[in-house]
Amino acid sequence: MSGTRAVLGLVGLIFYISQYADRDYLFGPDAVLPWREFVAQLHNDDSFSLYAWSSSEAWFQLVFHLGLITALMVTLGIGGRAGLACHWVFLWSLYERQPVVLDGGDNLAYLVLPMLLATRCYDRFSLPSGVATRLARRLPTQVRSLATPLHNLGVVAIASQMCLVYVVSGLYKVQGRMWQDGTALFYVLRVPEFTFPGVSHFVYDNDFLVVAGTYITVFFLVYFPLGVLVPALRPWAAAMSISFHIAIALFMGLTGFALTMIACDLVFLDKELGRAISTVSDLAVRLSWRARHRQERNDHALEGALTEESA
Repeated sequence: MSGTRAVLGLVGLIFYISQYADRDYLFGPDAVLPWREFVAQLHNDDSFSLYAWSSSEAWFQLVFHLGLITALMVTLGIGGRAGLACHWVFLWSLYERQPVVLDGGDNLAYLVLPMLLATRCYDRFSLPSGVATRLARRLPTQVRSLATPLHNLGVVAIASQMCLVYVVSGLYKVQGRMWQDGTALFYVLRVPEFTFPGVSHFVYDNDFLVVAGTYITVFFLVYFPLGVLVPALRPWAAAMSISFHIAIALFMGLTGFALTMIACDLVFLDKELGRAISTVSDLAVRLSWRARHRQERNDHALEGALTEESA
């Protein structure tokens, strides 16, 4: 869960940084979508955005930079649940301001970030200040005892949401003629927006890769929930999903969407990630000990040589 929080924060941070130079053109009061039209659109959708509170340039710059700082805090694990809630508000506001630059990962982020609030997603990969711990100690025992059930509920909610995303996506594809006859990948990779120059043609020019990639995609999406329900298959299903979305990021350029999906896939790799982190930590300790031991031997050898020269 901590990895999910960190990666989702990173996705938001990347979005802010990648659009930073064009922020006035995309999100400012005089942006390509005029502020008045933007506010009218919000009223029609019954939505909200902090950018709609004022057409002032100063207000826009303040909200944008506060959102960027909050995304950085979530990535580094600073601010706890209050920071995570603020990140959701700032991110929602930014996405609502200019929805045409989004790639689909925003839809999942909208849903998963509130679910993360129930989990202990700041236990790892964070820079705790100790404030949350001190506040938690002041809470009644009955309230503190709810931490674990709420955490488990949040994990189940995110896992269920992921399964729903995969199944619905797979079932929609099953109904499409191009997915049924095995040619969908050919057409997808030839769309200019989803083409990796110099690489995509190696896939869509190969009949076997096109047909295999199309059918494997549908099979994987539809049967993903069955894979995560079986403990022995769960890490393999999650690893396949991560590989699948790395390919989407490389070949289709949907980096934000791919990273958001990968972040949520980490929910299914809790034990495996824990073992991996422990292994890396143990390896780092051993390497550090060997380096110190080697340095001590070199120092002793040098001292002995100097002593002999002096004698």
